[in-house]
Amino acid sequence: MTTITPIVHKLDFAAAGRAIARLLNNKEDTKAVFEIMQALSGRAIPKSYHRLLSSVEGGKIALQAEELQPLLDDHTTLARLPVNSVGRAYLAFVQGRDISAIGLAQESRKTGSQIDAAHPYAWYARRMRDVHDIWHVLTGYETDAMGEACVVAFSYAQTKSSGFALIAVAGARELQRHIPNHRVMRAVWQAYVAGRRAAWLPVQDYPALLHEPLSDARQRLNIFAPTLYLGIPAHLRNGVPNKLNGETAFANQLG
Repeated sequence: MTTITPIVHKLDFAAAGRAIARLLNNKEDTKAVFEIMQALSGRAIPKSYHRLLSSVEGGKIALQAEELQPLLDDHTTLARLPVNSVGRAYLAFVQGRDISAIGLAQESRKTGSQIDAAHPYAWYARRMRDVHDIWHVLTGYETDAMGEACVVAFSYAQTKSSGFALIAVAGARELQRHIPNHRVMRAVWQAYVAGRRAAWLPVQDYPALLHEPLSDARQRLNIFAPTLYLGIPAHLRNGVPNKLNGETAFANQLG
């Protein structure tokens, strides 16, 4: 009898709880992020994939099923794009932080998920994984703890994947606890609202978008400056601990 391997799994709240605890202890634990997303993805990927198919543009993208990671890691080609383009901004973003699309892909594989399966849902999941840092560039959020909480709140509004919601809320609450005099929760809520108001980013033609001037792309996609996030001093966006017995545990956890 042939064994059928499911591509969509049931929600696993216990696994998500264990992973969020690790992530709050170490914001650099990218594997924990993917574990949360896998545990709470539910039917978010199938629903978003079928939304992609509901338009002519999205249907063409799905039919071509282009992999974005090789394109995003072709730094030589990206460096030839206009200096004000999305592609050049993305290149500066990843090179300045010593990160890469292939690095993100390798982290996602550590969960033992079916991310590399020859299946439309797996392709779509890879697409969403690979555009994460492009969304950072488009939205203006950095990779500090505050910026990550905001960009995943934006991502939740765009994808309705519950893992993003958990990371956003848990991260924001932890940061708010340590920098109570700043509007952390409001900044994360603004990011969520921005995601709702923006054009639907999964259907964008990313190879073409990389050539577009960043300011034009933001205007076309209805993405505006994250004013509340930018209003929090940069040196505080990873959290500054309340002084308790001289310890700086929170800074150490996030750093």
